[in-house]
Amino acid sequence: MPRLDQYNYVFAIGTLFALLDAFNNGANDVANSWATSVSSRSISYRQAMIFGTVFEMLGAITVGARTADTIKNGIIPNAAFRGDAGVQMLAFTCALAAASTWVMWCTRHSAHVSSTYSLVSAVAGVGVATVGAKQVQWGWNGGKGLGAIFAGLGMAPAISACFGAIIFMLIKLVVHVRKNPVRWAVWTSPFFFLVAGTICTLSIVYKGSPNLGLSKKPKTYIVAVTMGTGGGVALLSALFFVPYVHAKVIKRDYTLPWYGFIYGPMLFSRPAPVEDSTKSIVPNYAVVQEEEEEEDQQSYQGSNHDDKNLDLGSPAITPATPFTLTNGESGEKQRVQNETRQQKSYKEIMAESDERLNAKLRTKKGPLGWAMRTLHENPMGPGQIYELSNIKILAKRIPAILTVGLLYGLHYDIHAAQSGIHGTPEGERMAVVYSHAKKYPNEVEHTYSFIQVLTACTASFAHGANDIGNSVGPWAVIYSAWSTGDAAKSKAVVPIWQLAVLSGMISIGLITYGYNIMKVMGNKITYHSPSRGCSMEMGAALTVLIFSQYSLPVSTSMCITGATVGVGLCNGSIKAVNWQRVGLLLLAWIMTIPIAGTLGGVTMGLFLNAPHFSG
Repeated sequence: MPRLDQYNYVFAIGTLFALLDAFNNGANDVANSWATSVSSRSISYRQAMIFGTVFEMLGAITVGARTADTIKNGIIPNAAFRGDAGVQMLAFTCALAAASTWVMWCTRHSAHVSSTYSLVSAVAGVGVATVGAKQVQWGWNGGKGLGAIFAGLGMAPAISACFGAIIFMLIKLVVHVRKNPVRWAVWTSPFFFLVAGTICTLSIVYKGSPNLGLSKKPKTYIVAVTMGTGGGVALLSALFFVPYVHAKVIKRDYTLPWYGFIYGPMLFSRPAPVEDSTKSIVPNYAVVQEEEEEEDQQSYQGSNHDDKNLDLGSPAITPATPFTLTNGESGEKQRVQNETRQQKSYKEIMAESDERLNAKLRTKKGPLGWAMRTLHENPMGPGQIYELSNIKILAKRIPAILTVGLLYGLHYDIHAAQSGIHGTPEGERMAVVYSHAKKYPNEVEHTYSFIQVLTACTASFAHGANDIGNSVGPWAVIYSAWSTGDAAKSKAVVPIWQLAVLSGMISIGLITYGYNIMKVMGNKITYHSPSRGCSMEMGAALTVLIFSQYSLPVSTSMCITGATVGVGLCNGSIKAVNWQRVGLLLLAWIMTIPIAGTLGGVTMGLFLNAPHFSG
């Protein structure tokens, strides 16, 4: 059949919303996955963006699904379209529009929802509008119906919480409770690399490689591959990682470069420096460090920028006071600041916090600094936008707005945003949460930061290989129906260029908009550290693996959230978890089902029943 040129506009709109859905996937789901590593300070925000981009695209392009279910997880029977390619195109376009709109709104308001559940709900709503409620698979349907999908909404976070708690309690018993935890952390690290390597390999086998078909290999083959990979990672860590960390944290060799691990066992005989044994040799993994205030103040005051509009001494844009974790008196200055903040509204305090970051960014060199200064120095004038003076100003502002949109996320201060704002209810709440979490030595946490980066990169690879089908599946249906003029069958071929385009959009979403989710995840739920973070990520990965064995779809983001709560409870107090934030997350998850479904159904119903004229 010829191409459906009369549906060019449907194809164009469907493509637009497929790109938007992939963008939201990166800004929401992928950002949530990396929030744990960033919150733990195992990796910097910019490094997370780089690693996330690389491994998401590698997973999607190299081993991503080459075919996609045309009817998302068997929700709508394929025969319901009766071979009408136009209706099929319209159905999935409406589903993508509803899901992407809802997820975008939630991301903008820092409410984390699952893009998978949003699309599934939208498809169900579209199915009701298209073929009626009786045709929609509401039951189990072999693990592919709505009953099976939404069963994971309650089970997955709970199971993930248990796994995360078990792994962290193992770390506590083996390392944290010892008299000399630093030595225990160093010498037992190959075991935890073995655990992480095995789980990561299983993630790729069962969740991240549908194109390679590894999960269909004999059990003995899978066991050999997973154990061999895990054992290999453990062996490499024993040969290179243990000597390197031993020299770093036990000998306190601050002169050892990052590439010193290549010397392997020879590092055991390397003499430790004696000039300055008190020099810091590992990062400070505290959620917020007190000394950041003085460092930031000096860096701001030391700036030689001559912009008269950057009044860094004004109360509204002075550097942020970091969230203190000490129990002692914070001094007269802190008392005055707190009293001043108590006289201001919540919106005023949050506006000041945002302005402090903006003022800092305006002092930077490069494109973002130029763009921030341009917007600051060229506000819109009085009158309507079509006034000649405002048109001239707008000509300057548009390039700056585009630049800020692309680069602002890379420079956002995630840690400051996660710590809570002084003088607000949230600040008081986070003070209680952090006070109930025991802080472990930085040298111990440093050991687990490497394990956490390994698990995070693997999770991104598996996500890119598997979850890209959420966006590319409906798009592949739309493209197949439009290009062939025939309704797509039970499976639609996915061209590799579609995988490349959508994986690129996922990366763009992560880099430019992911900070909206990252700033409320992690330390907004409970206190994070590398040993806690790697437990959360391995617990979430185990849960996804178990669900995949029973062909039950599950949201990776929901699993990592559940594991975060489980590890937080290991502090021994329910006050170590911010239950208000957890409640808001649960509310967002639950509301996704009716809202996305209603949006999809209403949109589809309006288009199907709109007046039309035949030529």
